[in-house]
Amino acid sequence: MDRLAFNAVAAINEQRLSRQMTTHDLANVTTVGFKRSYEVAMRAIKVEGAGLETRFQPQAMSIDLIQLKPGEVMATGRNLDISLNETTVLGVNSPDGKLAFTRRGDLRINSAGVLENGAGHPVRGQGGVITVPPGFDLTINPDGAIYASNPAQTGAAPAVLVDRLLIRDASRTPLERREDGLFQSQGAPGKDITDGPRRPSLTAKTLEGSNVNPMEILVKLMDQSRSFEQQIRTIKESKTGDESGASMMKLG
Repeated sequence: MDRLAFNAVAAINEQRLSRQMTTHDLANVTTVGFKRSYEVAMRAIKVEGAGLETRFQPQAMSIDLIQLKPGEVMATGRNLDISLNETTVLGVNSPDGKLAFTRRGDLRINSAGVLENGAGHPVRGQGGVITVPPGFDLTINPDGAIYASNPAQTGAAPAVLVDRLLIRDASRTPLERREDGLFQSQGAPGKDITDGPRRPSLTAKTLEGSNVNPMEILVKLMDQSRSFEQQIRTIKESKTGDESGASMMKLG
């Protein structure tokens, strides 16, 4: 009976990573540009200590690698909204000042004239953080080029190239999630990534939603809840059987 209860408790404990990932995905169903991570895998580890040498126990393992599967694209008509095509990622400044990447494309200009996304991360160009002249209208081309025009100027004035967005193709670069939610090259924080075979591009005046399927996540959450209830029921039945066995051994 002890073995049965021990196995049930071990199963509950090792499912914690999967439950954490599921609740995290569910909380980001409506987050712009959010990307899911790969599923939790199980591996067998040898149990150390007294007992037989053949004891193995399943252990959950998770490497927070990003799935760059595109989400739903929504047309907004706003000049500073962009959606990154295929496996393209956008370079931004992380809160610690290092280079990181994201798929969030709801751009805006803050009070200091710095181009940033909706999460407040400064957007990087070819020469560093992008700053925009105050009062200028911006347009963004599919190749990431940003042009500014003065709306107060009369006549056909040519738009001026401000900078080019730092966009990269991450089709051949494994990306992992940082603690702040941004992406980085696996094992190389703050480093730029090498372009893949695809040409990085974007679509202006659109936004990409989360690639989380709400129905799939809800079904998975219910399945995990049922599994938890089953393991708890197993522990209770083990306790009941142990008590019944102990009462049978009592002297009359």
